[in-house]
Amino acid sequence: MFKTISKIFGSKEIQNKLLFTMFILLVYRFGSAIPVPFIDAKFVEMAVRRTGSFLGYLDVLSGGGLSRATLFAMSISPYINASIIIQLLGVVLPRFEKLQKEGEHGRKKLLKMTRYLTIVLAIVQGVFYYVLIYSSGGLQYKEGIDGIFAAIVIVVTLTTGTALIVWLGERVSERGLGNGISIILFAGIISRAPSAYGSLRGMIQRGAAGQYKYLTYAFLVVFTFFFMLVLVVLMHLAERRIPIQYAKRVVGRRMYAGQSAHIPIKLSMSGVMPIIFANSLLMVPAMIGGFLRFEPGDFWYGFFAIFKSTAWQYAVMYFILILLFNFFYVSMQYNPIEIANNLIKSNGSIPGIRPGKPTSTFVSKILYRMATVGALTIAFIAIFPIVFTNLTGENMALGGTSLLIVVGVALETVRVIQSQITMQKHKGFLE
Repeated sequence: MFKTISKIFGSKEIQNKLLFTMFILLVYRFGSAIPVPFIDAKFVEMAVRRTGSFLGYLDVLSGGGLSRATLFAMSISPYINASIIIQLLGVVLPRFEKLQKEGEHGRKKLLKMTRYLTIVLAIVQGVFYYVLIYSSGGLQYKEGIDGIFAAIVIVVTLTTGTALIVWLGERVSERGLGNGISIILFAGIISRAPSAYGSLRGMIQRGAAGQYKYLTYAFLVVFTFFFMLVLVVLMHLAERRIPIQYAKRVVGRRMYAGQSAHIPIKLSMSGVMPIIFANSLLMVPAMIGGFLRFEPGDFWYGFFAIFKSTAWQYAVMYFILILLFNFFYVSMQYNPIEIANNLIKSNGSIPGIRPGKPTSTFVSKILYRMATVGALTIAFIAIFPIVFTNLTGENMALGGTSLLIVVGVALETVRVIQSQITMQKHKGFLE
């Protein structure tokens, strides 16, 4: 990685892309500091803490912009949810499945649909955000024409902020380094590092003052952070390679010798998507319960209480949903029957495995084993901060989900830089 970074300074084109990416990130951070009109951020911050984990998750994605009631308070969460819905429609509806297989033309159509759906979801989420602020008492104007005008301005401002983030991300994808949406998400999470350091420093200070259990908590946080960091890196790099042998082929008057290749099956096939799926699903009842008020002892009070991160039922549901969504996402991305058919068409085969159904069965077993190990690893990384917070009462500002996103984006960006360096260093056959 350090060798790759040193090579950046030897390429003018990569330097320009890096500077453009940094400029976009600077614009993003500037927008994350612009307050939304007619909102008292102190009440919003208290409401985020009161309503539990679902707003805390959105606050992580926005880099703290949600609790500060800024222009980019909703960040790219509407875009992520829109992308998930479009992917799910590709499994359910034949029209969307056909677009997914049409190459670049179909990808552009799906991207256009995702943009429109993002705006719709941003408006809906903006309305929910306004209701949250209204119920928390953080509005300057509530009644009459002034209240209606304030509501419209708040929802439009938040929706515009999300649309602007998506536009900035697409510019980075076109003229910068890496995937723009992922880079912006990476920047938002990294911006919370000072808050994480402040929490850790507070534990150490309380431990030095005589409350020695906080020194133990601080040690556990540091040890767990580095352990999970190494685990996430290994998970992203680990893969099972299925060997492929291609038979000799005759093309025209030439005979091409058989070649050897492999099909890489990564341990982290689904990345952070199962966590996002699970969060999106658990977010709905948690959001409803956060907006409504019930008396302790009521049925609905107990029902919505299990969707708070402090409840053990929440951790169990979170763990199970991550496992289920991981297998579901893997089944969407990999089709063993299609892989077996493609090998037959290209005169390829797995050594020791007959073509056709035996090949698809063999690939299915490998996919199932890799998906199982990957799902358990992701689920452990995701729920550990929740378990730690419930046991100690101390919040880990940078949890497992954040680490998965940060490490994944960092490794992918390094791969993009390496590929561009290789393309610039490679000489064509005419040179």
